[in-house]
Amino acid sequence: MASYESFARVYDIFMSDTPYDDWCSYLHSLLSADGIADGLVLDLGCGTGAVTERLADLGYDMIGVDNSIDMLEIARGKQAESGSDILYLLQDMREFELYGTVRAVVSVCDSLNYITEEEDLLQVFQLVNNYLDPGGLFLFDLNTVYKYETVLADHIFAENREEGSFIWENWYDLETRINEYDLTLYISDRDGKYERYEETHYQKAYRTEVVMELLEKAGLKLEAVYDAFTQNEPGPMSERVCFVAREVEKNFTAQEPVTDLQMK
Repeated sequence: MASYESFARVYDIFMSDTPYDDWCSYLHSLLSADGIADGLVLDLGCGTGAVTERLADLGYDMIGVDNSIDMLEIARGKQAESGSDILYLLQDMREFELYGTVRAVVSVCDSLNYITEEEDLLQVFQLVNNYLDPGGLFLFDLNTVYKYETVLADHIFAENREEGSFIWENWYDLETRINEYDLTLYISDRDGKYERYEETHYQKAYRTEVVMELLEKAGLKLEAVYDAFTQNEPGPMSERVCFVAREVEKNFTAQEPVTDLQMK
């Protein structure tokens, strides 16, 4: 899994067009329709806290988990400005540990595509199941096979901003369904000079039937799959899909929480 390092510094800049408000309104509508209008909610793969902060503003007691200390430091900076009472934990989502159960778990912006092995994705689902209240909801999105094969494919993307620039070189392997993208970043320092950084990220395309099978194995019931972020069925050219799953049985026991990873 990639752990954003240099890119964390400019992540929010290059993601400024992401409709986070709309995404959070969508999540809130699904949660509220299920009677979850408050209480503990976990944001898995929370990054810089863009979604975490917004859900906290909507009245949820938020926990954010991410394995990038650089992203969490930015999230903590936002928290200092907003005064929100979010608990941030520096943990790998394949091994995350909480102090108790939560009413819901959310994971957006293709965070789970960074899990590149099916057995690891199953482990994540099992942990989610373990930490959900009985009947709790799990809402997450994934980039689709179509997006990797057609939209990203073996293409090059670039963007230039005043604060920095990036070149994204993408490769997608049809056989392994692994997507690799190499980022070359030029980030402005305090003196106005640009420094070059390089990062490589890997994601995996999962077919819906595979996700369904893994959810079932983990004791979670798939209730809906939507074309993100709507309540419409996905189409052949859907680039991102949202899954709604529910805890129905406990079949996995996690270890005791590790407190030295807490960031609060």
